[in-house]
Amino acid sequence: MFCPPAHTSIKLPSHSSTQNKVLNDLENTEFYASTTDLWSSRTTEPYMSLTVHFVNANFELCSRCLQTAYFPTDHTGENIAMGLKECLANWGLKEEAQTCITTDNATNMIKAMELNQWTRLQCFGHRLHLAIENAVKDDQRIKRATGLCKQLVAVFTHSWKKKRAFKQAQQDLNLPQQSLVTECPTRWGSRQKMIGRVLEQSKALCQVLSEDRKTRHLIPTWQDIDVLESVNNALGPLQEFTDALSGEDYVSVSYLKPVLHLLRTATLACDQDTNLTKEIKSRALHYIEEKYSDPVTQELLDITSFLDPRFKTSYISEENVPYIKDRVKMEMEQVAQKEQRACVTTHTMPLSAEEEPPSTSTKRKRSLGSFFKTKVVPASSTVQLEDTIKAELDNYLITPTIDGEQDPLAWWRVHNVNFPWLSKLARKYLCIPATSAPSERLFSASGNIVTCQRACLKPAKVDMLVFLAKNL
Repeated sequence: MFCPPAHTSIKLPSHSSTQNKVLNDLENTEFYASTTDLWSSRTTEPYMSLTVHFVNANFELCSRCLQTAYFPTDHTGENIAMGLKECLANWGLKEEAQTCITTDNATNMIKAMELNQWTRLQCFGHRLHLAIENAVKDDQRIKRATGLCKQLVAVFTHSWKKKRAFKQAQQDLNLPQQSLVTECPTRWGSRQKMIGRVLEQSKALCQVLSEDRKTRHLIPTWQDIDVLESVNNALGPLQEFTDALSGEDYVSVSYLKPVLHLLRTATLACDQDTNLTKEIKSRALHYIEEKYSDPVTQELLDITSFLDPRFKTSYISEENVPYIKDRVKMEMEQVAQKEQRACVTTHTMPLSAEEEPPSTSTKRKRSLGSFFKTKVVPASSTVQLEDTIKAELDNYLITPTIDGEQDPLAWWRVHNVNFPWLSKLARKYLCIPATSAPSERLFSASGNIVTCQRACLKPAKVDMLVFLAKNL
């Protein structure tokens, strides 16, 4: 008699157990940052996401998805502000512990953060994408060349004969076996990738198009190739910055100041370029510098760069260094005083009735240590605390900077004993994401859950499934 093999059952974590785990992680979090965004599902149901980011006691960068909540009300700044406040309250997170929130540049998002009086960082990915869009708009040469690229992509996407001939041409010309890239307006840098792929495969494309009279008119002219090369030379390197700053497993915010400096001095600097390349670079650089000229944003970027042992004061203007040092020193004093108050409260807290030692008729001799145990240790004087903080700050600044490829949190894990107050600030500020990509990834996960076959999922179930998918 045939017996089917026994299958071992795998017990998956439940939603409640995962919630408890996330709650436990957040309870031990002193500071956190967050990202948020709005999204519509296949059935046009609106959702609002919220993720939090923090550096734990072991100096590991952590991210937790809190919600992908159904948001059917009007997407006004007032409603968004209220919805975000409610989410933080539901998870027991204090608003004053939030260092910063990273969002896109939608006016309702900006207004919501102003209403909540939260420090906001504009998403670098959105800003760079808009800088590229502004640099190439209203130029008919670029419009014609990119329009031709879209036509080429359409022809080679919808014809299997053209695809087959294209692959054969790639083999004959020893070109990479790569498909053409379709531009998607909501994907950062997709136009640039489309242009770069067309230039890479231009010989194979021309070979296939020239064999068919109906498609010969699509062969790019030398003027089109010149325009595409100018655009690619100007904007191609920017895509690498977007990709590098969109990660959430490593520190990214402290890179913003060095990246802005690099854009100004090298990547978008006009050298031996064509006139069109120079125009594109100038427009893109002007847009980025204008959007990051806000003093509050500049101060935030200076502090995050200062607390990164790879950079410290390297990318802070000389006239701003004293102010940033004073700002950091002030925050160190606040952290130190807060810990001292907590320590004093702990030492002076009276014993409860259950904790009171039993009275004995025999009087015990007091040990020498008991004189110091019962006596409340007075808080350090202001002068002494200032001297300690100044010494810690000076010691940090004279330590050598580390290599740019090294992990700054690994450095703080080793040196947090030497810099107890500064390491607290490092945990506070280095958790901020440079882009809102974590929220974008939430919506990618949501799209994989709310598929055509599962379009009738209730919003509460969607929230639960996304929560499990991102937190397990």
